[in-house]
Amino acid sequence: MNLINNKKIAIVGGGPGGLTLARLLQMNGAEVKVYERDAHKDARPKGATLDLHEESGLLAIREAGLWEAFMANYRPGADKLRILDKGANIIFDGDAEREGDISRPEIDRGPLQQILLDSLKPNTVVWGSHFVSLSEDNGGWKIEFKDGTFAVADLVIAADGANSKIRPYITSIQPFYAGITMVEGAVYDSEKSTPNIHKLLNGGKIFAMGDDKSLIVSSKGGGSLVFYTGSHKEEMWSGTSGIDFSDKTQVLAWFKTEFAGWDNVWLELFENATGSFVPRPQYCMPLDQTWEALPNLTMLGDAAHLMPPYAGEGVNMAMLDAKELSQCLLNPKFIDLQMAIAAYENQMRSRASEIAGITLESTAALHAPEAISYLLDIVG
Repeated sequence: MNLINNKKIAIVGGGPGGLTLARLLQMNGAEVKVYERDAHKDARPKGATLDLHEESGLLAIREAGLWEAFMANYRPGADKLRILDKGANIIFDGDAEREGDISRPEIDRGPLQQILLDSLKPNTVVWGSHFVSLSEDNGGWKIEFKDGTFAVADLVIAADGANSKIRPYITSIQPFYAGITMVEGAVYDSEKSTPNIHKLLNGGKIFAMGDDKSLIVSSKGGGSLVFYTGSHKEEMWSGTSGIDFSDKTQVLAWFKTEFAGWDNVWLELFENATGSFVPRPQYCMPLDQTWEALPNLTMLGDAAHLMPPYAGEGVNMAMLDAKELSQCLLNPKFIDLQMAIAAYENQMRSRASEIAGITLESTAALHAPEAISYLLDIVG
């Protein structure tokens, strides 16, 4: 007998954290539904590749019994790192050092999503379920969606990301601006569209830094790449700059000004980008955040502990949250759900606070004069 026997569990959000939790709970006989706002699994473009860490993301993969599926789908060699200066000179080439090293293997978001979806029972994910509101209902919850449908559950877990609509039902604590805004772009068929960058990338990742700015380029399966600028901007810059980020000409002009003095090879990315650019101001939850555990409502991943991506911890933390939450919900030592949730949230907040502190240090260091030296110390 455990705390989730005969309980209807609703996970709101079908990202890696939510899907991992659904898998772990279903393995233990739980009745689980995942409510995802996207109409289908390919409704949105997938971002950069993910490097899963042994102590977090990979640990959850193993716990979920998905190691073989992961090994069949990860991208050997995609974790190769090159550090470049703004003049496109290679300062560090990690090809040789990373040969045969799979301690932080890379996998595209699409294949990871598919592995997790395939591991779930049919119809576990209810697509097109755009969350609107939550209300108490006979000791449980009524979840209302944009299309007028609703669901009821005994336990709700928010896995709905950085702009979580469920987090405010748990705490009023808000994230703070971390001082850096990224501009994201993508290139399809990089070998043809951006041959010079494609050669520099060499199937891995580029970290280019200079003038307190960063440019990160990441290869993806299928021959595409994604890239992200990072620079010090006011929090509302993306809305007040007057730039139409769907207009390639305007964004190219901004890059030429913002990254003046950088080598012309970087222009390839902006001249050949596919679709709109996306400005992404970076936020972080307070490191000392706390709240009282609720009896049947909790959260994981970015909804719980949003942080910038400069330490590569977001998805890893979400998947580890899923592992630890499932273990608490299944632990017979807890007499009720609230006690299990409190135990999970206490350890999750402590762990996330430490990682967020490291992430903020990394964010600042990568956008400072000694950024290249800082990164060389890490990879050296």
